[in-house]
Amino acid sequence: MKLVILDRDGVINEDRDDYIKSPDEWVPIPGSLEAIARLHREGWRVAIASNQSGIGRGLFDMATLNAIHLKMVKALAAVGGRIDALFFCPHAPEDHCSCRKPKPGLFEDIAARYGLADLRDVPAVGDTLRDLQAAEPLGCTLHLVRSGKGERTLAAETLPEGTRVHDDLTAFAQWLLAQPAKVMP
Repeated sequence: MKLVILDRDGVINEDRDDYIKSPDEWVPIPGSLEAIARLHREGWRVAIASNQSGIGRGLFDMATLNAIHLKMVKALAAVGGRIDALFFCPHAPEDHCSCRKPKPGLFEDIAARYGLADLRDVPAVGDTLRDLQAAEPLGCTLHLVRSGKGERTLAAETLPEGTRVHDDLTAFAQWLLAQPAKVMP
């Protein structure tokens, strides 16, 4: 199975320090929807793993998050793309849950959803160190995009060994699709 896991804010859509709190505030990064559509056309399943602590902080509710995701799904469908699975953590940091990145809970849930013991060699794309830290324990290949908080992350953090850096989701998709197919035993 060809599976890729994406963070949402800063990878697919513009990020905001005050959170995406309404469908009107959800604005795709230029080219990101087309990149997902291209991956979909090439047989990749696309899953999202996203912290959504705005729920736990009382900034928006589940109905609003669903409306934001509906806008994203419709925008993707309009360009021939789709999201196969969407996993999110609704908790605030003080909740100390196991699903809030940098903890690996969302990635463990994705592995379970697809019946995988781990996510070895599954590409995980994020714009922050915590995105990479959550994916690393399950064996994902790590990819940082410069969009969103990516430039700040590059300037301030030491990335896990082997992390590849791409300008944006479009550049990542081009890189991924240029890789030779792995032969399965």
